[in-house]
Amino acid sequence: MRIVSLRRYPVKAMGGEALASVEVDARGLMGDRALAVLDADGLFAAGKRGSRWRAMEEVMAYSARTADDAVVVAGPGGEWRAGSPELDAELSVALGEPMRVRGEEPGERTFFDSRPVSVVGTATLAWCRDELGVDADPRRLRVNVVVETEEPFVEETWIGSELTAGGVRLRAVKRNERCRVIDLAQDGVAESARFLKPLGERRDACVAVYCEVVEPGEIRVGDAVAPA
Repeated sequence: MRIVSLRRYPVKAMGGEALASVEVDARGLMGDRALAVLDADGLFAAGKRGSRWRAMEEVMAYSARTADDAVVVAGPGGEWRAGSPELDAELSVALGEPMRVRGEEPGERTFFDSRPVSVVGTATLAWCRDELGVDADPRRLRVNVVVETEEPFVEETWIGSELTAGGVRLRAVKRNERCRVIDLAQDGVAESARFLKPLGERRDACVAVYCEVVEPGEIRVGDAVAPA
């Protein structure tokens, strides 16, 4: 098994960036979900509703990438540097109320929904396309690592175990239960989809697995992946 793609999301809920390689520390892929768009009450703008986030799908029309040690956000009206008053003003207009982009505060919970690294296999994506008849573009799942696999859902057999991916050691800890976000147009996938309902009927709405970082290091596209 080898890594076929890596993806990082510098700003939570926005589109992300494809990577050839990335450093992984105890928190996860460096720079992943490091920033979020928050309202006046400190809730995240997202494509769903929850205890920590608000359903504000307009934020998903934007994408973020790293450039010269900064995060640049692109949207319908141009490009802005993350943390700038101009970006906060742009998002406030787009989302209809005062919003700001900020990073995690010391001692605060991370901006991840659950665990820091998400992994899915190519055979799982193919199964979703063939058996559910859905657009199983991995960008809909917002996963970090896509691994070339031969058996659908083989990644779920890793739960409770460790695996090596390049110079990184991970521990798979849980299945990733999905929500309505996978049906939304996002991250360069322009059309909405009917993915969640058939996935719920066949697979308890779960696809991909969450992992924790056991040993930091670097991972690259093409690196081997194997149970430790």
